[in-house]
Amino acid sequence: MFTGIIEEKGEVVAVEPAGDSARLSVRGPVVTSDARHGDSIAVNGVCLTVVDVAGDVFTADVMKETLDRSSLGALAEGSAVNLERAVRADQRLGGHIVQGHVDGTAVLRSREPGERWDNLRFSLPEPLSRYVAEKGSIAIDGISLTVTTVDDDGFGVSLIPTTLKLTTMGERRVGDVVNIEVDVIAKYVERLVVRP
Repeated sequence: MFTGIIEEKGEVVAVEPAGDSARLSVRGPVVTSDARHGDSIAVNGVCLTVVDVAGDVFTADVMKETLDRSSLGALAEGSAVNLERAVRADQRLGGHIVQGHVDGTAVLRSREPGERWDNLRFSLPEPLSRYVAEKGSIAIDGISLTVTTVDDDGFGVSLIPTTLKLTTMGERRVGDVVNIEVDVIAKYVERLVVRP
């Protein structure tokens, strides 16, 4: 489990295609400081299992399901990524419950700079729209954010200076594809209410 509080921006140092999967190597001094084989690290919100650590670089295998449902397949050497280690049971939950199980992708539709923050608008795939609520939580590329607006065309978020500086959201441009994870509690509530 993760919290959506990004620990650092990392850099992809290698992407090795392997048929319908890929091996991804990422530089991240903070997240590799105590990483071991088998640990979980979220890369742009996708929970990956560490298979190797060499210095400040970790390697993970990315399967077809993950490549199909997320934006990880578009990563290349030099790509910046958001990184977060799995939360320990004795830590504060600073964001919201983030599983690292991406529900789909969205497209950045507009960006309006404010005096100290930016307002961003994203498309929202129709099957996910029922799980997004104004003032609810959503994870975008692994970042825990509060939804500011929702309508039939998508949703909006506002980014504070810290988020703009310390995550990849400060670099995102209109047309960029991002990973979306909706609030897992909404999915469980729906399952309980709809199930016969």
